[in-house]
Amino acid sequence: QVQLVESGGGLVQAGGSLRLSCAASGRTFSSYAMGWFRQAPGKEREFVGHISWSGTRTYYDDSVKGRFTISRDNAKNTVYLQMNSLKPEDTAVYYCASYPIWQNGGYSSLASYDYWGQGTQVTVSS
Repeated sequence: QVQLVESGGGLVQAGGSLRLSCAASGRTFSSYAMGWFRQAPGKEREFVGHISWSGTRTYYDDSVKGRFTISRDNAKNTVYLQMNSLKPEDTAVYYCASYPIWQNGGYSSLASYDYWGQGTQVTVSS
């Protein structure tokens, strides 16, 4: 069992920045990759980015590439999502999820992730 807890969400003006954190417990954190997803009201949950277990490889959706950065600190069992140049269309609930070591599915697919956090709200005002 894995527990994931997101934090760091809030209200920010367009052009501003936020850093989200996802604290993990219950399984060896460094043994699995992590992903970030988001869900806006009335929309499907969508892929934001993914980081490998070592942190050496990251992948992003085109909508956030160049603005968002994922990192991880395996010593702290935490993954981060640094969000810069925020836009109103970034408003959503943001979720972190774990991608198990045995998974061969696509990193952008929700079905590839086995545990999810409860989400944290990010609101960007114009």
